[in-house]
Amino acid sequence: MKKLNKFVGLSIVSVMMFACTTNPITGRKTLQLANDQEIQAMALQQYRETLSKAKVVSGTSQAKSVTNVGLRIKNAATNYYRGIGREADIANYQWEFNLIDDKAINAWAMPGGKVAVYTGIFPITKTDTGLAVVLGHEISHALAGHGNERISQAMVAQYGGAILGSTISNGQLAAIFQQAYPIGAQVALLKYGRSQELEADEMGLYLMAMAGYDPREAQPFWQRMESASSGSRPPEFLSTHPNPDTRRADLEKHMPKALQYYKAAGGKI
Repeated sequence: MKKLNKFVGLSIVSVMMFACTTNPITGRKTLQLANDQEIQAMALQQYRETLSKAKVVSGTSQAKSVTNVGLRIKNAATNYYRGIGREADIANYQWEFNLIDDKAINAWAMPGGKVAVYTGIFPITKTDTGLAVVLGHEISHALAGHGNERISQAMVAQYGGAILGSTISNGQLAAIFQQAYPIGAQVALLKYGRSQELEADEMGLYLMAMAGYDPREAQPFWQRMESASSGSRPPEFLSTHPNPDTRRADLEKHMPKALQYYKAAGGKI
């Protein structure tokens, strides 16, 4: 039995090594065991159901900003991935950007590029550049496969060695997905871990800069967000985010590289 347990343990380690994915922008390595196509199909269904229960805004200046800024950052990311020969990583993404009429200070992105922004965040974003901080961050969650990472962690925690024989059923995977992405425009979606949030900060900073948005506006945006959290209940957008001092220090550390991307995109330093 001890030999069998040792074999299973070594096998799981081997599977984890094989399933390790390296982020081409940050260099962070993550475990992504789940099938991306299956996750994206479930995300699309969940996204559609969430939007069906929400008041989606279209045609307004805010709605147009969400689409335009989102597409600009998405295009910058696509160009970057193409330039390093990894365009295939995101070839199956079907990007969609929607504005939801809701006072909540929130925004989120699901696997495969399904993004939502709430009207309640606009008093804090103030400008398209502020919105670019938000969308760069959320688009980064999708590009980095943070949904797959979270689901993979849950798979290992709940089923352990069962993943070796691919014995996890579609129903079991769907149950894990439901835990990660509950339905509803009002609920707390996408509870990422601290390391994932910090990576989305870093990656989002680079992406907004690649798209020609001044990354130096990220610090003022997060300061405004912190001010909004001074009440009894912080914005959902900050529910699992790092503490302000950690975020400020990380943004400062990554700013020189972000400014290089900004200058390459035609920005003035």
